[in-house]
Amino acid sequence: MELKTKVGSTQHKTTWRKSGERLLPNNLQQVNRQKTSYDIYPFHSLGANKIANHQGLVDWIIEKGTVLLDGYVGVFWNEVETLLQQEFDQRGIAVEWMRTEDFIKGKDEVEDMVSPFLGTADSVWGKKTTLKLSDFFEESYFDQVPERSGTVNIVIGIGAALLSWDAPVIYLDIPKNEIQYRMRAGTTSNIGNPDILSSTAMYKRFYFVDWVVLNAYKAQISSKIAVVADAQRADSLHWLYAADLKDAMQMMGRSFFRVRPWFEAGAWGGHWMQEHIEGLNKDEVNYAWSFEMIVPENGLLFESSGKLLEVAFDWLMLFEQEAVLGKHARIFKTEFPIRFDFLDTFDGGNLSIQCHPSLRYIREHFGEFITQDETYYILDCKPDAQVYLGFQDDIDPAAFRKALQHSQDQNEPMVIEKYVQVLPANKHDLFLIPNGTVHSAGTNNMVLEISATPYIFTFKMYDWMRLGLDGQPRPINITHAFQNLNFDRKGKKVEEELLSKPYALEQGADWQLVHLPTHEGHFYDVERLEFDSVIGSETNDRCHVLMLVEGSAIILESQDGRKTTFHYAETFAVPAAAGHYRLHNAGEGRAKVIRAFVKDDVDYLLEDKVEVKSSTLSSSNQKK
Repeated sequence: MELKTKVGSTQHKTTWRKSGERLLPNNLQQVNRQKTSYDIYPFHSLGANKIANHQGLVDWIIEKGTVLLDGYVGVFWNEVETLLQQEFDQRGIAVEWMRTEDFIKGKDEVEDMVSPFLGTADSVWGKKTTLKLSDFFEESYFDQVPERSGTVNIVIGIGAALLSWDAPVIYLDIPKNEIQYRMRAGTTSNIGNPDILSSTAMYKRFYFVDWVVLNAYKAQISSKIAVVADAQRADSLHWLYAADLKDAMQMMGRSFFRVRPWFEAGAWGGHWMQEHIEGLNKDEVNYAWSFEMIVPENGLLFESSGKLLEVAFDWLMLFEQEAVLGKHARIFKTEFPIRFDFLDTFDGGNLSIQCHPSLRYIREHFGEFITQDETYYILDCKPDAQVYLGFQDDIDPAAFRKALQHSQDQNEPMVIEKYVQVLPANKHDLFLIPNGTVHSAGTNNMVLEISATPYIFTFKMYDWMRLGLDGQPRPINITHAFQNLNFDRKGKKVEEELLSKPYALEQGADWQLVHLPTHEGHFYDVERLEFDSVIGSETNDRCHVLMLVEGSAIILESQDGRKTTFHYAETFAVPAAAGHYRLHNAGEGRAKVIRAFVKDDVDYLLEDKVEVKSSTLSSSNQKK
């Protein structure tokens, strides 16, 4: 498909998305769903006739007369207007369009406004903005009144609902993976800047400014939204009433949810996912990540009468944060605290030697609430698999830094094992990586990364002298790293403190609950449910994030009696409000399900000035 898109003041004809991944099909008939294995299109059914097409949306707009057509960055507003205008023309309806982009401040003024949050040009990081969407508009915008010169009046574009008009709001949503595919194709840009920047610069602006502003704005106007539409396709819109979306969220917030995963190639990527997950592009160079549940970028997929529609995960937390998080909603509010993702190095390469920022550092420098505390759970591996973790006992920080800098300056390899320990990796091991810990996953691992939600703050120190998939060197962040590295994590302490030592908490005739203790600096904990037939559990007013890590299938039975099947390597969550649930083994052999949840003692996260909680908090490219 080709698309006419505006770049500056010139019209260009171009491919409108750049990705090896397939665009979400319009309906189930176009989906080759695998009902007996991992499903890349997991959906929640809404019942019959809840999702309609753009022709039905035009009928609804005509009935209302005046509407505010708002939405997220990345939407092709010109194409949406053209699509709807064609339908109005067929009905002989006159339309008066008012475009919000005509009232956004000039590019130079916007750039001056956002630049304090974007850091230096050579950095992939900025700091989360304190701006509001209204800051991007000229004052004259807020004085606009409906002209009512046509049969239908439409305000279209980001910020339409900022107007105090007595008119219903239609919100056009778009998944963040599709925003990035458009970004890479050069068919979308940042708010108030018509120029097409590099992917790195545009993503940085999205993450630290545009998405922050628009997520807050979405929460601000959520009670006014009457219709939500999926704008990820360039030639059609699927939509539903916000009331039906709220009903669906209420049900999900009290039973279970699974987000739609998405997959990315990378410099060190492997081939386990290509071999084990049906529906992925076999011609892709590799797959490094799967965003199993990295909810700032995942969507929720819905189905009704065969039609498919996707919305951002944000909606669930806007409507049902207390049901989802229970006792921890007061701490995390609309932020979902735990992420699950895959790191695939099967027949690939080592991840970079890296660390992540302390809680104090990530708050002061990047504006995040929680930091990137991680664990590596080994879902699968080859016999030679290894993990780099912690320092050698004789580590000399000055010598280590000198060696790293020499390697970077001279483009020469270094013997990293002289400084960093290398440990064997075995299936079902859990490696603990609190912030400040030097680490890397070696080749031939399939890692389930269980972590706090932040996901782009990786300080790479050594990257094996390789280039990124774009042919360019990947950024090295030695200075950031050395302001966060904990050199006390060395020698025997690594095995004692950074390797989880499982033990049975409870057990019965054909089941056991195994605790895989995390580090005292982690705010989340990990358990494994092992069972031959069935096992029951209480949420205890906290959200559980789960994955089947051994066995072929399980059935989740909710407290209300509803049953849902999950297959090997699929991630799902049981919200706090679900109360009791049961897991039934639907395959051969013992089923093993990993689960993570927030610990009870996390009030320290509410402190404005985070002091050292324990020794754990002492002294990119954007992803791994």
